[in-house]
Amino acid sequence: MGTRGAADVRGDTGGVLAEVGPRLRRIRKERGATLAGLAAATGISVSTLSRLEAGLRKPSLELLLPIARAHRVPLDELVGAPPVDDPRVRATKPIVRGGRTHWPLTRQPGGPQAFKVLEPRRRQEPDPQTHEGFEWLYVLSGRLRLVLGGHDVVLGPGEAAEFDTRVPHWFGSTGEGPVEFLSLFGPQGERMHVRTRPARNGEGG
Repeated sequence: MGTRGAADVRGDTGGVLAEVGPRLRRIRKERGATLAGLAAATGISVSTLSRLEAGLRKPSLELLLPIARAHRVPLDELVGAPPVDDPRVRATKPIVRGGRTHWPLTRQPGGPQAFKVLEPRRRQEPDPQTHEGFEWLYVLSGRLRLVLGGHDVVLGPGEAAEFDTRVPHWFGSTGEGPVEFLSLFGPQGERMHVRTRPARNGEGG
């Protein structure tokens, strides 16, 4: 393989730096942190953090190191730099939020975000919420209760559901045991177009 030119390397670096802002915002929101809370934890002003996330402030080690410590993530996860010539997929640290454990499966900023989720066995009173976006759920093991609008259903292993998150919704344990499922979330209007079972007897899709 030939050696790449300096212009190619500069182009790669510029692309990586351009993605830092959206990645910082995504990681902060995944952890349920506010700009004010992150500012208090890092000593970086809210305005500087906001400019970083908007891509209006060039990221530097002096800024990224305290943010990485506050989020408890490796620095390269903030930068999004893949290991050179290393084909291995590195495990991502789980995020525990509201008693539920999430393993991020995607790293790219923007677009659909995928998580593997473990919901413990517990009894909860459904509290439907609404927000912009579109979500797809696929149950790996256990039983997942989904309250969506006027519907109250239970999904078992191999079953999936997709819905507009502007509809009041809630999902969690049925109280019978833990449930493990995949969650894909995308911006409003981004449907997943996932097929859960093959066509039979020549049925069209």
